[in-house]
Amino acid sequence: MTNTLLIVKNITHEGAGLLETALLESGIAANFIDLSIGDLFPDPRNCKALVVLGGPQSANDETPSMQMQLHQIKRSLHEGIPYLGICLGMQVLVKAGGGNVVKCQVKETGFVDNENNAYRIELTRSGKEDPLFAGLDDSFPVFQLHGETVELASSGMELLATGNGCINQAVKVGNNAYGLQCHFEMTDTMFSELITIDNDLKRIGRNTLIEQFDALRTEYTITGLRVMNNFLSIAGLA
Repeated sequence: MTNTLLIVKNITHEGAGLLETALLESGIAANFIDLSIGDLFPDPRNCKALVVLGGPQSANDETPSMQMQLHQIKRSLHEGIPYLGICLGMQVLVKAGGGNVVKCQVKETGFVDNENNAYRIELTRSGKEDPLFAGLDDSFPVFQLHGETVELASSGMELLATGNGCINQAVKVGNNAYGLQCHFEMTDTMFSELITIDNDLKRIGRNTLIEQFDALRTEYTITGLRVMNNFLSIAGLA
């Protein structure tokens, strides 16, 4: 796997989405593992970059699988391996880096909050200058699906984007490890599957969610592909 991108799935149905689209368009090889079917988290020192995706687990779980995941992410941080974590992938990054993972005061689910305000994130001054968000506006719509959030460590972590609910939406740990609490990677296929599986999304309703996604699909997809391609450049893969 040397010089290859390692992509770690925490649950089968939360795939790489737009990241996989970017990989295919650029002809970049990746190795996928799925922890939910018993795959082992390999030594990240054998890959060029690491991506950890979302899932229903908690970074606070005491399971052997989660403890191994945290161990390997600590190893990747120590070695300076480029990292991108999405949702749970961000939470395990922050925990591995010395921060905390705590319950949200209010879950964030779907495209709008309980007052029907669209979920958007705002780049901080650091975020506006960071290569992960190069070529993007200062604010953009996102999809949310999480019941936990993070508290950053007092040093070594930088806040790149904020939300009006859960504040910490994008973080940087060290020089090249990134975490995104929100989802930039959704595709039609991923979305169609998620809304038939996740109970919180089921409560919103399939038709409502599809209408909301239709309204912002173009902007969402352009933003997501830009973020994914920016990370691949940071990682030296593109």
